[in-house]
Amino acid sequence: MPAPDGAVMSRRGEIVAALRRMVPGEGVISDPASLRAYESDGLTAYRQVPLVVVLPETTAQVSEVLRWCNGAGVKVVPRGSGTSLSGGALPLEDGVLLGLSKFSQVLDIDYDSRVAVVQPGVTNLAITRAVEDRGFYYAPDPSSQIACSIGGNVAENSGGVHCLKYGLTTNNVLGVEMVMMDGEVVRLGGQHLDPAGLDLLGIVVGSEGLLGVVTEVTVRILPKPQTARALLLGFETIGRAGQCVADVIAAGIIPAGMEMMDRPAIHAAEAFVHAGYPLDVEALLIVELDGPFAECDYLVEQVAKIATANGAVTSRVSTSEDERLAFWAGRKAAFPAVGRISPDYYCMDGTIPRRRLPEVLRRMAALSDHYGLKVANVFHAGDGNLHPLILYDANQPGELERAEDFGADILRLCVEVGGVLTGEHGVGVEKRDLMGTMFTEIDLAHQQRVKCAFDPQLLLNPGKVFPTLHRCAEMGRMHIHHGAVPFPDLPRF
Repeated sequence: MPAPDGAVMSRRGEIVAALRRMVPGEGVISDPASLRAYESDGLTAYRQVPLVVVLPETTAQVSEVLRWCNGAGVKVVPRGSGTSLSGGALPLEDGVLLGLSKFSQVLDIDYDSRVAVVQPGVTNLAITRAVEDRGFYYAPDPSSQIACSIGGNVAENSGGVHCLKYGLTTNNVLGVEMVMMDGEVVRLGGQHLDPAGLDLLGIVVGSEGLLGVVTEVTVRILPKPQTARALLLGFETIGRAGQCVADVIAAGIIPAGMEMMDRPAIHAAEAFVHAGYPLDVEALLIVELDGPFAECDYLVEQVAKIATANGAVTSRVSTSEDERLAFWAGRKAAFPAVGRISPDYYCMDGTIPRRRLPEVLRRMAALSDHYGLKVANVFHAGDGNLHPLILYDANQPGELERAEDFGADILRLCVEVGGVLTGEHGVGVEKRDLMGTMFTEIDLAHQQRVKCAFDPQLLLNPGKVFPTLHRCAEMGRMHIHHGAVPFPDLPRF
């Protein structure tokens, strides 16, 4: 993270007093015990108590806070529900943590236009709950959807088990209201597709809180499919399951979701949820087809044939909605299920070409032996998004460091085979120092120029994404190394 600014920290009393004037009542948290609740996000290996927390309730308050901080040279870290797994909401010792949990209203639903306008603190699942009585839903469904906020989904471009067919957050957000670091309120997009001009909305979705603070989101809602059916397919090898995935896509079939779990994940999920998973297989595929009854029946039959041709030893098709949901229950609970069999786990996020899956899993197994740490694998198999869960015990000296090194090697492997560092969790601090494996210094400099256009003083969420930071005033004329400031080590738990 950036080195703490001692001058700012010495002004803490002044900063707290100013924030209390802007956000009165209980909107400012400054006592040490209460600040502890905000010291980390879902990446709990790194913790830092913030300078102060402010919880605004209106866009006007957000604008006033950012404008004041910009003028005073005070850093700001935006935070949604704190479920980020990449340290995207890790606070700063000399920075204001700006929480958006009070922005929790569904503002408008237009069923004719199939859009909903919501505040960023609304949870992912709450959007579906708000429209399901009229037969609609919001498609992106991260496993943390019961808790994660739509603002956080926008920041990280979250996906979920149904992103194969229906896309990530970026494919389902039509517009945002955003407050710039200087306090200016801007609107990007709206309730229509493909706004004219530069694709600024496309830049903002997935920008990890580096460009502005989103205070309103317009999302696409979809009519619920006529029917949905899921297949539970077991294979004796990961390779055969991977080939089944490739063959389904090659046949022109785009399932609503296609997820894979390996043996450790299968056993953990079954012990936790009792979903009826087979325990004598090395890989389990859950394939969901949705749409009109006739289409769904036909595609289920085709996928079953493809699975049989790839040696599936278990093949079950859901016969009721309850059974379909039971198939998914184990997958949705895979992360907490693994938490029952290991004191700690480190959840990775990388994406690879589907055809390289068997190779990557073989090499991952070799890395597991090398580091002496077990790994349970859960994948969005349809789009090649891997979520290896590295099992470790933080109470054992050196195990956290080994887990991090293991995870870094997994991500380097993803890039090596033609993939990328992140599919949906973002870069944050977790993958920050690996950005050079995927991008050249020139690439990173061009990316930072975009940040400089939005945040010239580099006050919004500094220390995230970029392995080094360049002063914006130097960006237009500098040699690539001139003005670069490396970040010191991260605060560890």
